Amino acid sequence: MLPLAPGTARWCRYDDTVTTHQAAGQPAPLFGAADVRRLAAEVDIRPTKSLGQNFVIDGNTIRRIVASANLAPDETVLEVGPGLGSLTLGLLDAAERVIAVEIDPVLAGKLPGTIAQWRPERAAALDVVLEDALRVTSLPHEPTALVANLPYNVAVPVVLNLLARFPSLRHGLVMVQDEVADRLAAPPGSKVYGVPSVKAAWYSNMAKAGVIGMNVFWPAPKIASGLVRFTRRDPPVTTATREQVFAVIDAAFAQRRKTLRAALAGWAGSPVLAEQALRAAGVDPTARGEVLDITAFARIAEARVETPSNASAPASPTAPDAPGAA
Repeated sequence: MLPLAPGTARWCRYDDTVTTHQAAGQPAPLFGAADVRRLAAEVDIRPTKSLGQNFVIDGNTIRRIVASANLAPDETVLEVGPGLGSLTLGLLDAAERVIAVEIDPVLAGKLPGTIAQWRPERAAALDVVLEDALRVTSLPHEPTALVANLPYNVAVPVVLNLLARFPSLRHGLVMVQDEVADRLAAPPGSKVYGVPSVKAAWYSNMAKAGVIGMNVFWPAPKIASGLVRFTRRDPPVTTATREQVFAVIDAAFAQRRKTLRAALAGWAGSPVLAEQALRAAGVDPTARGEVLDITAFARIAEARVETPSNASAPASPTAPDAPGAA
């Protein structure tokens, strides 16, 4: 196995060929609780809250996730946070190739050997990338699907960053905190509709695909997890850039109980200019951001009038190459 020290090798492939331990015709084995704890003990790993590590310890849950992802046999799947490899095994059973992005160097170094032991015939189909999913800019292959058990604390920015960075991602399924799943999939007018909902809609159609209980994880989280399925679509047709549209979204929801005329005053330069842009976009100035879809926000961004008071303002609070998820 190639070394995966930070700042050196960024990805590796484990090509050892060994005889499969799987009996012909039998379902491929997946990790149980004892397997996960044993693998963790081998490298002295304890799941850490700072990295959002909750390892799946139930094979049926893995099978459910993989089945819900609707993967074709020829797909290249991007997995973020593979941990000890519970989901990785299931993905290798269903897809042609898996690219696993892992921030923890110990786990990244352990994973290829684990796959070689449990899926020797599929070991060469795994690439491990030692990187922060919020910073990754290149991968060894173009991924077509994203399937991941995402750390709760960075789930939304990771999803938005990957959709922005890798246009080859056409669909996927992510497991996140249940309330985050609700927000990502929320339609306009919903109580939980907000910045994640609208920004996600720039890239894709998102829908809730189920709820996962707490007891299938080690350690068990305090709340349930939700599955969110997405399919990429083209962004709205607009002359505004993504950054300009996202700046409107951020401003509208920064004070979500205010009317758009008031909430967008700083972004536009004044309440009068905000109202002018809203009317030009065909949006009621007394409405609130929670009732607008992504197309309406794009129209507002187009209608902004440049003035000395707003021309020097940044297009968005987030960097152009790192779409945020306020």
